[in-house]
Amino acid sequence: QVQVAESGGGLVQPGGSLRLSCATTSDIFSTSIMGWYRQAPGKEREFVAFITNYGSTNYADSVKGRFTISREAAKNTAYLQMDNMQPEDTAVYYCKVGRDNWGQGIQVTVSS
Repeated sequence: QVQVAESGGGLVQPGGSLRLSCATTSDIFSTSIMGWYRQAPGKEREFVAFITNYGSTNYADSVKGRFTISREAAKNTAYLQMDNMQPEDTAVYYCKVGRDNWGQGIQVTVSS
């Protein structure tokens, strides 16, 4: 069982920022793509961003220019920096490690 631990969610006002973290074990982290997905109420889970173990990144069009994914090998952790957040970013955010290792999900709410 691969451990995937998300943290950093919460409530933020429109235009604000949050940073999500996703930690896993070192042996898995060093060789895995780290990704973020989200699921809003009544909608299907959707791709947000990923970063390869070489540092290449990809983003959904809806978050390009606002969200930044990164990874820190010393902490076996990937981050999702979310800036200029909007109400439509409200969702449960899930970290995905490798092919199919998912975290429990973490709530992010953007509201005034």
